[in-house]
Amino acid sequence: MTVRIVIHPPADNAGRRVHIGGTDLGLARSDMDVVEFLRRAGLPDAEPLLDDPEWVEWRGGQPHDYGGPSISSA
Repeated sequence: MTVRIVIHPPADNAGRRVHIGGTDLGLARSDMDVVEFLRRAGLPDAEPLLDDPEWVEWRGGQPHDYGGPSISSA
């Protein structure tokens, strides 16, 4: 069985709380923040896991959306 990674809905301050196994790893503002939190938690190759529903549960909003201002191309 895999450890469940939960990425919570975007917060008002443009970021998402990340939990692994019930432990709060911090507030991520990007996928790279999530990858770093997971690396520190002992998952060195975590980037491919972000799109694997067996490992990661994205709650609220769209996956990979951290609630910050959207970047538009002109």
